[in-house]
Amino acid sequence: MPTDPLLQPYRLKHLTLKNRLMISSHEPAYPEDGMPKERYRAYHAERARAGVGLTMTAGSASVSRDSPPVFNNILAWKDEVVGWMRELTDECHEHGCAVMIQLTHLGRRTRWDKGDWLPVVSPGQEREASHKAFPKKAEDWDIARIIEDYADAAERMRDAGLDGIELQAYGHLMDQFWSPLTNSLDGAYGGDLDGRLRFTFDTLRAIRERVGDEFIVGIRYSGDEDLPGGLTNADGIEISQRLKASGMVDFLNVVRGHIDTDAGLTDVIPVQGMKSAPHLDFAGEIRAATEFPTFHAAKIQDVATARHAIASGKLDLVGMTRAHMADPHLVAKILRGEEDRIRPCVGANYCLDRIYQGGMALCIHNPSTGRELEQPHVIGRAEAPRRITVVGAGPAGLEAARVAAARGHEVILHEAASDPGGQIRLTAQTPRRREMMQIVDWRMAECERGGVTFRFNSFADASDVLADAPDAVIVATGGMAHTEVLVDGDELVVSAWDILSGDVAPGANVLIYDDAGDYPALQAAEKIAEAGARVEIVTRDRNIVSEVMSMSLTPSLRILQSLDVTFTPTWRLDAVERDGNGLRAVLGSDYGAMRRERHVDQVVVNHGTRPLDDLYFELREGSSNLGEVDHEALVAGEAQSVVRNPEGRYQLFRIGDAVAARNTHAAIYDALRLVRVL
Repeated sequence: MPTDPLLQPYRLKHLTLKNRLMISSHEPAYPEDGMPKERYRAYHAERARAGVGLTMTAGSASVSRDSPPVFNNILAWKDEVVGWMRELTDECHEHGCAVMIQLTHLGRRTRWDKGDWLPVVSPGQEREASHKAFPKKAEDWDIARIIEDYADAAERMRDAGLDGIELQAYGHLMDQFWSPLTNSLDGAYGGDLDGRLRFTFDTLRAIRERVGDEFIVGIRYSGDEDLPGGLTNADGIEISQRLKASGMVDFLNVVRGHIDTDAGLTDVIPVQGMKSAPHLDFAGEIRAATEFPTFHAAKIQDVATARHAIASGKLDLVGMTRAHMADPHLVAKILRGEEDRIRPCVGANYCLDRIYQGGMALCIHNPSTGRELEQPHVIGRAEAPRRITVVGAGPAGLEAARVAAARGHEVILHEAASDPGGQIRLTAQTPRRREMMQIVDWRMAECERGGVTFRFNSFADASDVLADAPDAVIVATGGMAHTEVLVDGDELVVSAWDILSGDVAPGANVLIYDDAGDYPALQAAEKIAEAGARVEIVTRDRNIVSEVMSMSLTPSLRILQSLDVTFTPTWRLDAVERDGNGLRAVLGSDYGAMRRERHVDQVVVNHGTRPLDDLYFELREGSSNLGEVDHEALVAGEAQSVVRNPEGRYQLFRIGDAVAARNTHAAIYDALRLVRVL
């Protein structure tokens, strides 16, 4: 028996879990027609195969038709879900992994114009700031049918062979009954704490009548809403003790905070630059007060913290959900003594932020997550080793080198700078984004293990590349900031990169024109404002920083709103002119012939990048494919076989921002799917 606290078995009722690591309930938005089909099953099976003890499926699986999914949830109110859940459960069970599902009614945390356009229902009529739907106040018949819906859904999950269910009770309907901020009912289901908890206990009784006493039932809830007038820490302790005393609950899964605003949600599920494991001690207090099985997950992204959570007795099971998105083989690597090879979660929150904008969860630096069917996590060896030259050690180039080395190829990587990282190194200049460097550090370590030859300070030209006698060349030279966007005055502006790199000192009264909507504008604004300057960020978009999604935007806004920074949407920068010792910025509008002026001493432009592609075009004529990519083969996961120049000595490809300005995930995905079949 291993001595690692994380690897100790845990008995929950009749169920023995083989270790203390779990994937907490979450919805990666992979369902098809509301069902957990092949993609969904492959995602969970990959992590089960690697050794996790418990996988919780379906954050917020909907129990009722009037709880329409706003981020592609599983529809647990449909009978057809049973077959799909049985297939998922059986496959995970084959690997010794227990399976549960989270059931919920979203209450007001949805929209009436989704699904069947039914009214949103809640025990009060206050709308949630995030989803903005004004709810109908629940009537007695609403409450009765929703309780029945919970029981029906629980019975379906038992029939599908799951090991248990978890009820969601923070921010959703169940918690909306609990909180005095959202429950304005009179009578049996409102008023004091007894009344506000009645819906939960009536639901639990109905579930137990259907599934019996042996089936495992837990609840995930906020033990402290951390809101004026909301549930307090003392309320949370009282509720926890009542849940235990009911005899109808088998485990508590504790969080702290509220999720009705972007800022609140981000505090419950912290992102990059925020404190790790901020609610772990609070969860430990609940466990100590109840002496009852207690689970918890909230930015526990490293094994050391997870191990401490179990060893210290704060938790019985520790959730590492986003960490398993970054590396599904996390448990297997612990078992093999390879913790140093775990691909780290960097907290970029590309996963959750995409869900809340209607996309499916993707990991910023593991493109196989969510694509297990198309892009398996394990890289296969090539039939015949080749010599591959990669130019550029940003995220795209490093991924190309890593994958090529894993394929068994001989890899030579040229980098003009003295250090790897490309744009990520610039991004990491902002203290709260330093975690991004782990994307680079992990790939460097894997490349070194794979025997990649690095040539730093190598501003490679065509002759340098050809001297390597490569069979294939991958150009990953990235791009350079582009600022030539004005009718007049391009020469008077600087780029966001100039500010972040320190090449240009911040001004005192600065206009930032953000025409890309991504991180550099925010980061430049932080640096300038923290130097004491007044900053105005202008964008022609109707929303601010449109490419930085809601949760990731929260830490930035907290900093910028505390400083002298204002946002001006729906205006564009047309021209910059000299104005004495300063500058006159002329603003125009896409909505008409309106004009505004700003008198500042510095104008910063964020307009993405343009490819550094000179080397690529130098090498094209000598390549066998003339740089052409067969997109059908690329998408299908097949090798590139285009031949346009039979005399060519090498294949030539370019990836990442050397093609066009995109993002880190796109750059890494370019490299993975191209090179894994090279």
